[in-house]
Amino acid sequence: MISHSSPAPAPTDPASAEVCSTKEAASLLGVSHRTVQLWVESGVLQAWKTAGGHRRILLTSVHRLVAQRNHAVTGGQPAPAPPARPTPAGRRIVMADDDATLLRLYELEMSGWGLDAQLIKARDGFDALIRIGEARPDLLISDLNMPGMDGFRMVRTLRADPRYGNMAIIVISGLDPATIKSMGLPDDIPVFAKPVRFPELRARIERIFSDIDGAAARD
Repeated sequence: MISHSSPAPAPTDPASAEVCSTKEAASLLGVSHRTVQLWVESGVLQAWKTAGGHRRILLTSVHRLVAQRNHAVTGGQPAPAPPARPTPAGRRIVMADDDATLLRLYELEMSGWGLDAQLIKARDGFDALIRIGEARPDLLISDLNMPGMDGFRMVRTLRADPRYGNMAIIVISGLDPATIKSMGLPDDIPVFAKPVRFPELRARIERIFSDIDGAAARD
């Protein structure tokens, strides 16, 4: 049941919180922009206004609302887990980049690698989170410098979620290594410079899939 209590106070340091705009929240929740505004006004979503008058909504409150809605839909029962895949067939890769031409290039190149994997394209970090929630992929390949939610925020969001904290991630970025390090990308995530060398990317993807298969065999 969704509580309609008074809004909780905003964090002491809003700038340090993971936040999104009303438009981004509407996309994540699959509702209209006006619906998000009403939920903010009624206290269902925790938000505040910037000095410029723009609403900023805590991502944790968006995720909580998604969980509450899922709970209501399933009648309090856990949502059924996706069927286990006994073989590598049916692997899924989410690839996030705001350059549609580049995404198409990746798609054409990787289609000839024999990975037996579905490539799911996303235009930014928020779009990638939605695709990840829908597809539960084996691997995320992402740019870092994207409009809306960039790759750094997306990775932080995923690593904070127990469902996706261990998901394999590869970064392909035009940013210099010093900038990437200063922005706090986890050290265990491999980074390839743009333009990526496809043989090296292919080798890394195949190694990740091999590790996944090995872990599944040990379970």
